[in-house]
Amino acid sequence: MKLILVLCALLFSAAIASASYPYACGPYSCKTGEVCRTIDNVCHCIPIPQCYDVTLSQKVIGTWVDGRDGKTYTQYDVTITNHMNRNIKNLIIDTDYTLRLRDNSSIWNVNRLANNDLTLPSYQPSINAHASFTFGFILQGTQPAHLAIKAVVY
Repeated sequence: MKLILVLCALLFSAAIASASYPYACGPYSCKTGEVCRTIDNVCHCIPIPQCYDVTLSQKVIGTWVDGRDGKTYTQYDVTITNHMNRNIKNLIIDTDYTLRLRDNSSIWNVNRLANNDLTLPSYQPSINAHASFTFGFILQGTQPAHLAIKAVVY
């Protein structure tokens, strides 16, 4: 009897945990080189070369040498474009060591997660069909950051 109660409690806990995660795809649902797309609560792993639903483009706004520290900095605008006929409800953008921000206040219009992934800010929870959203940052040096769409929720 105790075994059945323990088993029921474990199953109940697992059900609550999975129900509390808002999307079928998480940041680790797909392999490297794939984009995780959630459409109608179903997760699909699509190879990146075949995924043109959402694109990222970086544009240099300006480059300068700071007179105080002598370092070179570059400001970028990043535009996320939704090419689908559906609204994007959320997305996760993968980053790596190339996202070398000038300081913690040198990124705007995007949320930076604890693992350095980026996601839409709370005041812009979605991107409409065939629309774009832009965020920006200031990096050390002149090399752009490596950014990639990791997961998209439609």
